[in-house]
Amino acid sequence: MNITISIDCSPAEARDFFGLPDVKEMQGEVMAKVQEQMSSGLGKMETGDLLKLWMPNSLKGMDQLQEFFSKFTPKSSDND
Repeated sequence: MNITISIDCSPAEARDFFGLPDVKEMQGEVMAKVQEQMSSGLGKMETGDLLKLWMPNSLKGMDQLQEFFSKFTPKSSDND
């Protein structure tokens, strides 16, 4: 036996029903602080430093990734 219950309510109504707090204002403040810290930190760094941070050992990592995928892909024959 299957029973399906459909409830049509807004997220705010569901939050109130379950007794959960509304954290929208706090979330906005936290995200504003995070954005401010990230923006101030990025302004101090140079492009080369950012690339090293975001893609450490990028060429070495790309070679390793290519080797990894080549192990799982079938070898194509020249007769195809």
